[in-house]
Formats: sequence, structure tokens, C-alpha cells
Amino acid sequence: MSAPQPLAPVTTVTYRPFASSDIAAAHALSTQVNWPHRADDWRFVVEAGSGFIAQSDDEIVGTALCWKYGDSGASLGMVIVSPERQGLGIGRKLMELLLDVLGKRTAVLHATPAGQPLYEKLGFAKIGTINQHQATDFRVPHVALARDEQLRPLRADDVARLVDLASRASGLDRSALLPALLEVAQGVALERAGELLGFALLRRFGRGHAIGPVVAVDAGGEQMRRAQALIAHCLAENAGAFTRIDTPGDSGLTPWLDELGLLRVDTVVKMSRNGAPSIDESVGQFAIVNQALG
Repeated sequence: MSAPQPLAPVTTVTYRPFASSDIAAAHALSTQVNWPHRADDWRFVVEAGSGFIAQSDDEIVGTALCWKYGDSGASLGMVIVSPERQGLGIGRKLMELLLDVLGKRTAVLHATPAGQPLYEKLGFAKIGTINQHQATDFRVPHVALARDEQLRPLRADDVARLVDLASRASGLDRSALLPALLEVAQGVALERAGELLGFALLRRFGRGHAIGPVVAVDAGGEQMRRAQALIAHCLAENAGAFTRIDTPGDSGLTPWLDELGLLRVDTVVKMSRNGAPSIDESVGQFAIVNQALG
């Protein structure tokens, strides 16, 4: 009888903080699981937050990032585990490391059906949904503005008001994130007699461009029309090019976007831990920044 074959060695997985030098390997990992992020998209989110790497020998097999907003808010995302290593507890360990960093902050994330059970075990609860719409061949609509309203490019002196509206609409302090977004995005404001009633940003992301955030004030019952006008402007700026927009499930925009040819291709669950963000109902968020940053 031949001697039994030795068992293959068990490879140890170690965990460490995410470093900027990990971006190339993290980008390769996200490509492996068919995420659309470019290396520049990774660079932006890494510079805005912090996170952890799961490593086996010299190979990165997992990532997870988080972003702190003010003193009490946060979001989590970019949670990826190599397909060959899924089901081994790596994702859970990465999440536990992030939650230790965030402590008692109110934290939000967007969960796929596969990830939702884990997040529920870690104390997250469903608070909504996000619909992902995208297309290249879409129709650019005409949305009429009220007589006293106008669209205009964003200005440097808008930043404080943009931060205020974005923070009220999301329930998360956007004082650090929004100025960083403005450095990589073009934007449009909607105003009336000098009053800022909404804004939208358009930036390079993934396979093309992404619209978001889109924020509109509910003054005079015209909130939906304002949001549609802002989105229509961005679509006109990006006509004929791949465009993505992620909208809250309760925004009411999905039928309109589908009709334009920006079809819904996915829906994820919005979840929160340690309570839900305190949102100002008079300011609506009609598109999020992205599913990592909220």
C-alpha cells in the first residue's frame, strides 16, 4: 500500500490597513468580480477614506473600505472577496475590522442579495433600496423650468450651500466629500432669484460617466420637476456616451428613466447600523454619489 499523500498546506490569510500602493491589486480584484471601477475610481475612494486588505502570501484576496462623515456618520463599501476565497469568513472579518473603526457612528451601506444576510448579522437593517440605471443609447428629454427658475454652471461661491443641501438630503455630513467631488466633476445648479434650489454633478466613473448626487428642494411642490431638469441637463452634456445614475427606490424616477432608455439593470438594498441618517424631508436626494459613498 502506498503512503498517504500529505495534505495541501492551509494558506494563512492576514489582515492589514489598506495602503495607496494596494490600488492596482484592488483594481485587479474588482475587475475579477466584474465591477466597473477604474483605477482612478479606486484612487478617489481610497483617498477619501480608509480600510483593510485581506492577504494570502503576496496576493490580495479581499478589500473593504469606509468613510467617516463628520462626528457621527459613515458609509462602508468596496467589500470584495476573491471568488476562490468566498465562504471562508474573509468578508465578515473585513467588516468587523471596519465596524471597530467606526464604533457607534450611524453607518450606511448598499447590499447585494448575497451580502445582505451577513450585514443583518452584523446589526444592519434595511432602510430603502437603490435602483441602478444605465445606458449609452438614451433619449435626452426637454424639461420645462418655471418662469423664474434657471440652470447655470456651479461657481466657487456655491460650495457652502452645496454642502448644506447635500448633507440635509443624505443625512450625512458632506463637508469633506463634496469639495473633493467638485474637483473631479462638472456640475449644474438650479436657482431662483439667487436661491439655490438644487444641483447635480456629472463625473467620469466606471465604463463612462455617472450622474450624482442630484439634490432638489421641495419649494412650491416642484421637487420632482427640478430633479428631472437637473438630470436632463447632465444627459444632454453626456449624450451618446455611457451614463449611469443610481436613484433611491422611492424617488419616483425609475419609470421616467426607463422611458428615456436609461434602463434599470440592478436593485440593491440600502441598510444602516446604529440608527438611520436624519434626513431633511424638504430636500430630496434623487441620485446618490455612488453605492460606496452613499
